[in-house]
Amino acid sequence: MTTTTPPSHPKLVILMYHQVGQFRRPASHKACFCDTRRFRSQMRYLARMGYGVIGLEQALRGLFEGGPLPRRPVVLTFDDGTRDFHDHALPVLEEHGFPATVYAVTGLLGRSADFVSYRPVPRLMTGEALRAVQRAGIQVGSHSVTHPQLTQLDDADLRREVFDSKAFLEDLLGSPVDHFCYPKGDYDARVREVVRAAGYRSALTTVRGAANTAANPLEIPRKAVSFGDNLIGYAWKLHLKHPQKIKARPR
Repeated sequence: MTTTTPPSHPKLVILMYHQVGQFRRPASHKACFCDTRRFRSQMRYLARMGYGVIGLEQALRGLFEGGPLPRRPVVLTFDDGTRDFHDHALPVLEEHGFPATVYAVTGLLGRSADFVSYRPVPRLMTGEALRAVQRAGIQVGSHSVTHPQLTQLDDADLRREVFDSKAFLEDLLGSPVDHFCYPKGDYDARVREVVRAAGYRSALTTVRGAANTAANPLEIPRKAVSFGDNLIGYAWKLHLKHPQKIKARPR
């Protein structure tokens, strides 16, 4: 479907995380880091303030199929599938019973994330670690094969990144992989249509905004959690910081 969420629906926020762990204060790429202690306090805040932390499937039904949503719906997403998700984020999520979606870069499982431009370079989860987080109730989606800028690829390489990552994960996990996340947030109309052709039911962007502003399930905005976000900043993103409309991203 391509309709936006009915106005009667509550604002739905999809939060974007990358690494969760212990880091020195980063000079750049702050949205790629979240301190474990702050992550724990953020999850505690969601629980205490009555947020309905839901999975992506329920969010999509609410956004595009008229399904029910809780009063304060939030979806937790983690890009790249770094090893620290398994080590630091997963135990906190399990403590609260929160669902989440992790987007994996399939061609680099168990290896360094050489596509990042910051240091130190994180390592990605192995295939066995991905199976373990899936068994723990975490949804796994595709973040392509090698994390390239998809708009810069020719048609054959684009299809390989989008189609092959889906096939690999479905073979690894033994279940359908219906959700995609654009590497670096880079996409256009051509990329979006290849994602659609591959059979993905949703795709997340790095466009900042409430998910209710999505024009369709393959262009869903999120809000990035940054290293410097204290609870006041975190609450501001959840409660206030969102545009009512977003500009069309594909070109």
